[in-house]
Amino acid sequence: MLTKRIVPCLDVRNRIVTKGVKFQNNIDLGDPIEMAVRYSDGGADELVFYDITASAERRPIDIGMVEEIGKVVHIPFAVGGGIENLDDMYKVLLAGAEKVSVNSLAVKNPGIIAEGARIFGSQCIVLGMDPVRADDPKKFPSGYEITTRGFREHTGMDALEWAKRAQDLGVGEIVVNSVDADGTRDGFELPLTKLIATNVGIPVVASGGAGTPQHLIDVFQKAHADAAIVASMTHTGDYTIGQIKDVLDAAGVPVRKKW
Repeated sequence: MLTKRIVPCLDVRNRIVTKGVKFQNNIDLGDPIEMAVRYSDGGADELVFYDITASAERRPIDIGMVEEIGKVVHIPFAVGGGIENLDDMYKVLLAGAEKVSVNSLAVKNPGIIAEGARIFGSQCIVLGMDPVRADDPKKFPSGYEITTRGFREHTGMDALEWAKRAQDLGVGEIVVNSVDADGTRDGFELPLTKLIATNVGIPVVASGGAGTPQHLIDVFQKAHADAAIVASMTHTGDYTIGQIKDVLDAAGVPVRKKW
């Protein structure tokens, strides 16, 4: 049985890890390099680094920080934010990342998924999607609309249709970040995660809302996620990765206890 992955997420702004609620009212939490090392040594399966203002500010990703993280961690990590073309993808992978996450770019230019998968391999290309609840079933049959640029722009795209299209284009993994649950610590949006996970044939990573180990048990057992992103609950020291995995293991969720 495949193990479920626990993936801490470092949202970085001005070289500081920050966290907000529904992408707003962010507070600074610490140095991304120090936190990356702590998670790498503490049993995390993978790591995600997002340069959260790069796309909104229309600037390149902080490639220097990607290189710094690549030098100090011994687990796979994905990078997103400010990726605008194949050259940017190449730079990120060359700097040490195993995966490149595209969100706004993929919505604007879906062909970048196919091009990236062809050149670097599907396993390197991750689709980040930020769905928000939508009340128009005719326009959004899944009940969710895709947003971009940190929830700043509504796209008019249905979340499930976009997930299926991205899979057809060759994306290797989908991160489903619920805008409505982001940073709330009230639990993942299970219906949304299950909707995507049961309708695509590639790994789905749940994101947004993790607050307790039980939330991770629920998203794995009830929503069939392959991995779960954690942030606030571990950044603040309320839980360690080891503690979370102990609870998951006791609940029958298969996890990798040590690298």
